[in-house]
Amino acid sequence: MLNVETLADRVARANLQRRRNKETERQERVFNNKVRTIGVDKEALDMQVKEKKKQEETAKEKQKAYDADMLHNSKVACLLHSRQVKEKRAMEKDIVNYHHQYQQTWCEGEYDLNDPGRCRKTDQDEAQMMLPGLVGEDPDSSGRLQRQRQQLRGWLIQQQTERAAETHQQRLERQRYDQSRIDMDNKALQLQSMEMERRKAAAVATKECNLAMTEERRRQERECKDEDNRADTMNHLQGQLTCVDAEPSLDVVGVPGLCPSSDKRAPPESLQQIIQFQKYQIEEKRRIELEKKKEEEQYDRVRLDSARTALLMERQQARLNKQLRRHLDGTNIKLAESQRQQKPDIERGYIDDSFFAKFNTSSR
Repeated sequence: MLNVETLADRVARANLQRRRNKETERQERVFNNKVRTIGVDKEALDMQVKEKKKQEETAKEKQKAYDADMLHNSKVACLLHSRQVKEKRAMEKDIVNYHHQYQQTWCEGEYDLNDPGRCRKTDQDEAQMMLPGLVGEDPDSSGRLQRQRQQLRGWLIQQQTERAAETHQQRLERQRYDQSRIDMDNKALQLQSMEMERRKAAAVATKECNLAMTEERRRQERECKDEDNRADTMNHLQGQLTCVDAEPSLDVVGVPGLCPSSDKRAPPESLQQIIQFQKYQIEEKRRIELEKKKEEEQYDRVRLDSARTALLMERQQARLNKQLRRHLDGTNIKLAESQRQQKPDIERGYIDDSFFAKFNTSSR
């Protein structure tokens, strides 16, 4: 068989050879110590920095050129605007001068166009060409003017009267409002004084109750002290009786102060005194218990009376507050109704025939 090489084979062999050459060059560049670079490529970075600075400078120059163009255009626009304003003013001035020079009253359409100076040439006596009483004259002009003045005077007087009535009504409403406010202030002061009196009465009742409890505590302390003294006395007397009743087994000298007598028997008068003293103590104890019970009942009555008084005053305060609130609500309703009546009919949503009768009252 013949060794035939096609075009595709030649292209493939050329591409393969080119890749092999590139790989050989890369290996020489990588493995060559003089050409190989380790780390960051500083030259490439410097080149990038220079390119970036160049781009920034180019952008700045473009921005400056754009700003210069904008400033130039703004100045041109200002100049054109000022020129246009000046031209407009000059044109208006020329129009006014033209009107003053060439468009006077005798040159207007109602005069003769063929003879514009005819108005200046005509005498005032010959100016009236129409006979009196014809169409266009108003022989009753003076009377009509007089009636118009009278009508205008009547309207002015009516307006002044209405304004004075409205001012008087407003003054009355302000007086009523001030009076109602003064009444509410007086009622508030009365309620405050009643509240202060109630608090003062409660404070006085509390003070009296505290004083009564303090006095009761002191009296109880005194009674406890008296009971202790009586108990000490009874113990002392019982000790004396015991010493008298006991028979001495030995010849021992008695304690001084307990058995001062040589007779060791207790006399019958001392026993009677002791019995009477015990009865007196029992009666005194009963009396003290009754007084204590009465004081407790009185304290309970005072406490109940104070509570009842405070409850009544609170109810009266609530009743007065309710009346004051009802009076305030009624006053507010009246004021709102009066203010609503003062508003125009169109704002209140009520329009009748009198509203439309206000218009077209004159022939002019």
